[in-house]
Amino acid sequence: MTSFLESSYSMVHMDNAADQPSVQQFMQQLEKGTDESKQETMRMILTVMLNGDPLPQLLMHIIRFVMPSKTKALKKLLYFYYEICPKHDATGKLKQEMILVCNGIRNDLLHPNEYIRGATLRFLCKIKDAELLEPLLSSARQCLEHRHAYVRKNAVLAVSSIFQHSEHLIPDAPELILTFLQAENDNTCKRNAFVALSSISHEKALDYLTIVFEDIPGMDELTQLVLIEFIRKDAVVNPGNKARYLRLIFDLLEASSNTVVYEAATSLTALTSNPVAIKAAAGKFIELCIKVSDNNVKLIVLEKVDLLRKKNEGVLDGLAMEILRVLSSPDIDVRKKALDIAMDMVSSKNVEEVVMLLKKELAKTVDQDYEKNNEYRQLLIHAIHSCAIKFSEVAASVVGLLMDFISEFNSASAVDVIAFVKEVVEKFPNLRASIIERLMVTLSEVRSGKVYRGALWIVGEYCVDENDIREVWKRIRASLGEIPILASEQRLLDEQPDGENSEQTSDSSKPAAAPSGSRKVLADGTYATESALTSESSAAAKLEAVKAASKPPLRSLILDGDYYLSTVLASTLTKLVMRHAEISNDVERTNALKAEAMLIMISVIRVGQSPFVKAPVDEDSIDRIMSCVRSLTEFDTKKDIEMVFLQDTRKAFREMVQAEEKKRSAKEAAEKGKNMTQVDDVLNIRQLSKKSATEGADDAILDLEKATGGDASGEDLSSKLSRVVQLTGFSDPVYAEAYVKVHQFDIVLDVLLVNQTSETLQNLSVEFATLGDLKVVERPTTQNLGPHAFQSVQSTIKVSSTDTGVIFGNVVYDGASSTETNVVILNDVHVDIMDYIQPAHCTETQFRTMWTEFEWENKVNINSKAKSLREFLQQLMKSTNMACLTPEASLKGDCQFLSANLYAKSVFGEDALANLSIEKDGEDGPITGFVRIRSRSQGLALSLGSLKGLNKTE
Repeated sequence: MTSFLESSYSMVHMDNAADQPSVQQFMQQLEKGTDESKQETMRMILTVMLNGDPLPQLLMHIIRFVMPSKTKALKKLLYFYYEICPKHDATGKLKQEMILVCNGIRNDLLHPNEYIRGATLRFLCKIKDAELLEPLLSSARQCLEHRHAYVRKNAVLAVSSIFQHSEHLIPDAPELILTFLQAENDNTCKRNAFVALSSISHEKALDYLTIVFEDIPGMDELTQLVLIEFIRKDAVVNPGNKARYLRLIFDLLEASSNTVVYEAATSLTALTSNPVAIKAAAGKFIELCIKVSDNNVKLIVLEKVDLLRKKNEGVLDGLAMEILRVLSSPDIDVRKKALDIAMDMVSSKNVEEVVMLLKKELAKTVDQDYEKNNEYRQLLIHAIHSCAIKFSEVAASVVGLLMDFISEFNSASAVDVIAFVKEVVEKFPNLRASIIERLMVTLSEVRSGKVYRGALWIVGEYCVDENDIREVWKRIRASLGEIPILASEQRLLDEQPDGENSEQTSDSSKPAAAPSGSRKVLADGTYATESALTSESSAAAKLEAVKAASKPPLRSLILDGDYYLSTVLASTLTKLVMRHAEISNDVERTNALKAEAMLIMISVIRVGQSPFVKAPVDEDSIDRIMSCVRSLTEFDTKKDIEMVFLQDTRKAFREMVQAEEKKRSAKEAAEKGKNMTQVDDVLNIRQLSKKSATEGADDAILDLEKATGGDASGEDLSSKLSRVVQLTGFSDPVYAEAYVKVHQFDIVLDVLLVNQTSETLQNLSVEFATLGDLKVVERPTTQNLGPHAFQSVQSTIKVSSTDTGVIFGNVVYDGASSTETNVVILNDVHVDIMDYIQPAHCTETQFRTMWTEFEWENKVNINSKAKSLREFLQQLMKSTNMACLTPEASLKGDCQFLSANLYAKSVFGEDALANLSIEKDGEDGPITGFVRIRSRSQGLALSLGSLKGLNKTE
């Protein structure tokens, strides 16, 4: 970690290098400018130096004209300059001018102003030259006794830094800091002193910890935090101290500071895997999550709890109710995370309590108006669903509650409830009677077409009793209203009174004009003329009045144009008639039901072709309804038809439920398998194993190394070679190729430059620019490249989205004369978005919701020579990194067409949806069709559509 950070450096972006002043201009501005203008000049100088130009000519001018200034801001910029300026000459010796610099630094270390002293001491922490530090030691040591805490807290860090870089200059630094620490009263100084002491002498820091061990619970927050960090490290070095450290950390769990509690709980889980300690730490995490108002902190803490749950299977199950207390937070992301964790912790012991709490929360979503109320309600319904499916003992009470709310929920939530009821009624036969009874009562209250479809399907499949069939029939008839629908609607239209528009009385005093329309005698005996225009508008108004009249729910939905519901109604009526014929000996009633069913179906078709509906009925719906009519006339003689309606549909649904159950079980098994140890695995005994560099390292440090790329594992040669891009040709004066390395949200271009000429190329630089959501944050420095020499340079580019990005640029170097510049244009580097797209999974409901919401669609035509449809689907998934959401059971079999849904998510949180619809023309014919890709942003949809696996001809 330390070695990695030592090789890092700062860089300031310079917008336009063409605006850079010359060295002479810099000198003039430093010599004649005011303190304010000098500040701006110093900022410009620092920017130029950080971008690769050392400007050694300016050192003496800065010593003469900037160092004597008393302006604090200018003084701070001066120390930034001292930090990065070249301090040695060509032979490696310290420059003579640094004697003057050293004198100025010593004066500032003894300055009466505490801010200047502190800034100077902070500068000393960054100096590594022993020759420069030696004259400043006595002044730095004097600052340890300064009256002001700001000076002392920086002085102790300076002493520690000097000891780390040049131990021989101040060998007594550990004893000096320990003495300072024991005498110090300021909390910040004590914190800095202990950090300094632990970094240079672990033994001395341990001695101090032993002295103050009993007083730690009463110390201030800053000191407690650094002591906890030291304890975590020392427990690895000295395992014998772990027992008393654990007692102390248990005490610190009751501290008043949230930060201390968080660090103490984290340390407790790092030091021991004892179930009591794990539960105590998790309890404190949950308590923090409830107390803290920041939603980001809540999510971080919940992630900690989730990691503990995964590492310690079953230990935290008793805290499920505590986790659900987090639902009091108004943020939907926090609630979702809490529900996900709680659902994994539900067991047969606490399932009833959990479901009871979820019921209360569900009732609140009906009575109260939350932010994102509908989304929260769906989360609760899914949570209750998963509890009921896992634990049959709560299914009955849960189904009853949800069905009570079904008419109050919005369409999406009610659809989720019906889907849940369908699964429960299949899995738990003992609940079918009560569910059917509830559904019968609910039919008259449902207002959503999707919910009505689900309810009709359930009663059609699971009504197996004669009385139930008759009761359901009555309910459906009541919800449908008077039939035939068309005749009753026409009668309502005829009964509508004439509007006022048709009552235009003629004025008898005016001369009679030739009538332009029909004449009517009004009630008072006078004449009125009815024009064609008046007649049409009156008829339209009467028709609208009929359409707007109050109607039963099922009738209203059919007249609104929901013909999918009409086909489900036809199918349900057909099943009910067939089942009644199967279980009842009352042939007359069966025939009556059959006739009434046919009348309803034909009535639906006829009204669908009339002006009383919002949209005319489609051909597919007519075909489906007519097939049901034909089935009713023929099922007595053809038993295959009865088998299709009464057995095959139920069997298909049962297989679908079983497939979902298998998928759920496989997911749980995979989760458990992650923490499973095989019986023949090697046992690692820490005391007997050879120590490695990372053993015992702090988790936080390892995480930081991963985030900064410090632990980048070596790639194999073939993987590296596949990412090498040739930038110039072999005949160009400069040959260039780049190794493109993707690290999270950055792209690092490692460019190899080869001088193919026999002359030295002066001031050679590689300039990059970008198109799309890319930004060059680190530019390669200027180089001099000898004849046939090699040079590697790096450039870092920040990526902010998965839009298609292009990196282009050129190599520039000086020619024979000072005014001549040579340029070699580089090939473009296209960013591969596959590095940022990962397969993901979502439910069918979530997919449909996103498909409706996303406005950008890219439709790509397919014309492939793949051998089979399934083979093409596999190729598509591989080329786009998308996961197939369509169940395996739905893709089984061999036919000439295939349709599937795919889903992926980018590392930036962008969703990508795809729908594949393809067909194969004969055995050896091509595969044709299209892929529709949808996303929230245009760039992602276009990028996925332009991938190699989606070319029009493959």
